[in-house]
Amino acid sequence: MVNQFKTGIPGLDAMLYGGIPEKNQVLVSGGPGAGKTLLGFEYAYRNAKAGRKSVMFALEEDPKAVIANAKTAFPELTDIDQLIESKQLVIDSEASTGLYASDSESSEYSFGRLIAEIESIITQTGAKAMVLDSISLLDVLMSDKISYRRSMMAMTRNLKRLGVTSLLIAEMGNPDRAKLRFKPEFFIFDGIIIMYQTGDEAKRMPAIEVIKMRGAKHSFVTTPYDISPAGFRILAAEDVSAYG
Repeated sequence: MVNQFKTGIPGLDAMLYGGIPEKNQVLVSGGPGAGKTLLGFEYAYRNAKAGRKSVMFALEEDPKAVIANAKTAFPELTDIDQLIESKQLVIDSEASTGLYASDSESSEYSFGRLIAEIESIITQTGAKAMVLDSISLLDVLMSDKISYRRSMMAMTRNLKRLGVTSLLIAEMGNPDRAKLRFKPEFFIFDGIIIMYQTGDEAKRMPAIEVIKMRGAKHSFVTTPYDISPAGFRILAAEDVSAYG
């Protein structure tokens, strides 16, 4: 039987029939403004609150900005500072210092150095939940797509070896479901969750869908969501109470 790792977001856990299979590496992709970073933050927060050490690597923003944005979006989550002070929740961007290659090193070497730093922090913190925001920057870092996919495969294997269950965030070119296109490297990951907009131009609605989840059954229903002061409200067709 597969051990399930709860996201802590009730509607999402219902869509996942209980949670993400433990040690899976899951891609979360969506257009600008979909709330990908906030979803990643809430995943890390909920797991930290449940007693599992969690780390979020913010490669695009300063950690202070990530925390401030989360507090603004989720004012009812009043213990964020307490979890951070106790090191139950770690928001880190130190690894981003290795993001860009210097003139004397290849992009592949720089990518490897960045991932080594991320893995070191996971080991030091003892994290069980991890968020990487975003892998789109890693795509930019490596111009050779074959090397990029090979490096991403190595990274997901190493994260699995370290025992973390991860959300890896990526930008999606078009938030319209009808125009959804998958990059080849998306299928490296154990799971794919897409956040996009449905409906016509006059009435757009944010929605979330689980495209795949290796090793587990899941909902195939495209599900509306909104972002409330207490966190994501995902209006799952499944019985949320059954997965609490």
